[in-house]
Amino acid sequence: MTNYLRIVLATCGLWCALACGAAAAERMNVLFIISDDLTATALSCYGNQVCQTPHIDALAASGTRFTRAYCQGTYCGPSRASLMSGYYPHATGVLGYKNPRPQIGDRQTWSQLFKDNQYYAARVSKIFHMGVPGGIEAGTDGADDPRSWSERFNSPGPEWKAAGDGETLENNPRGTKPVVGGNTFVVVEADGGDEVHSDGKTAAKACELIAEHRDEPFWLGVGFVRPHVPFVAPRSYYPPFKPYAQMQLPERVENDWDDIPTAGINYKTSKNMKMDLRRQRKAIGGYYASVAFMDAQVGKVMASLKDAGLEDNTIVIFTSDHGYHLGEHDFWAKVSLRDESAAVPLIIRVPGKQPAVCDSLVELLDLYPTVASLCGLDVPSHVQGEDISAMLDDPTVSVRDAAFSVAPMRKGFLLREQRWAYIQYKEDASGGIELFDCDADPKQFTNLADKTEHQDTVKRLQAKLAAKLAQVRNNDLP
Repeated sequence: MTNYLRIVLATCGLWCALACGAAAAERMNVLFIISDDLTATALSCYGNQVCQTPHIDALAASGTRFTRAYCQGTYCGPSRASLMSGYYPHATGVLGYKNPRPQIGDRQTWSQLFKDNQYYAARVSKIFHMGVPGGIEAGTDGADDPRSWSERFNSPGPEWKAAGDGETLENNPRGTKPVVGGNTFVVVEADGGDEVHSDGKTAAKACELIAEHRDEPFWLGVGFVRPHVPFVAPRSYYPPFKPYAQMQLPERVENDWDDIPTAGINYKTSKNMKMDLRRQRKAIGGYYASVAFMDAQVGKVMASLKDAGLEDNTIVIFTSDHGYHLGEHDFWAKVSLRDESAAVPLIIRVPGKQPAVCDSLVELLDLYPTVASLCGLDVPSHVQGEDISAMLDDPTVSVRDAAFSVAPMRKGFLLREQRWAYIQYKEDASGGIELFDCDADPKQFTNLADKTEHQDTVKRLQAKLAAKLAQVRNNDLP
């Protein structure tokens, strides 16, 4: 009897071990790829006819591509702190370039939830905020959160100092200023190959980590810094966009700013950057070359996932921290609450789900609860996003009637419904209001906020914004 019991117990132990091992093997990995300062309109899967992005397109063709995804902050710091912490910027008060850990205490960030559930959690380069180009040149951690990771890796690069042919486009009307650093429009057609630059190094490290950790569940964040300025890419990515004179500037209308409040004029414009039409066209070409370079790095990471045999066991997300103006309304860069700046590309591929295009409103904040749910993890109660996993089975599903985004340095707030874009500056609206009928005016040229026939809509959306802010601030933080 004793020997029999030993055999039974040993068999049960073996069965349990095998069952646990099988369960671990079946846990889906998460590959989170985030670009920096990327507008969806620069991607060919979103309709761009000039800038071809075949690797991101391939991901879109095998996943769900969202056409109405919005960031929660229209510049890097608050956007990244929000999507990683699970809180809106005005919940934590992280409205600048800081880490949210002092505000959230022991509450789990997105990757930390997975780390605490026996996932290998790592980041390569910029996931939380990291200064570009300064932090990339120095290879520093920026506003990173050590508690979110099992390991973390930086990818230093030469940025604007890269050898090659460079030009400063901004505040250089006479062409006498040398190539400079900082948040400045600079184009560098760089010597050497991909591996010279931060994003090339990031792709190589990500591929290495996928191979090394193929036999355990992982949450891997891959942060590419292009197309953030400076627009630096190897020479081989520039020919499709040259001569720069062929680059088409976006449609513009005369006196476009006359019907919007001063706060609605972006912080970078063709006028205050002193960029003539030649420089504007070169800025677009340099941006596109940077996007093409970044797309190639995405391709390398996706190839490594396939080589590791993990395509059928890995959720893949591709997005950006916010959008970017490329001359629309004579605006450039981020910060603005117009669609070019507040909207983001978003692609989610889940094993076993059919490819689709989803036009429902979603937020980057929704990634945390959605991916946790898909992986069978309990979503922490503090998370303010919505689980949009049902959209991955049926793209007609809707979970929100409006997306919410903010531009703290402008004290600006956006409520984006399917039809209406409502933008308000200051919480009492004393900084001005913008209202756009995006069905009739998709490029947002005509502000309807002061039109008599639209006052009911303005009042409704103003009240809805106040209620949203109250909801955001009604949380478990001290």
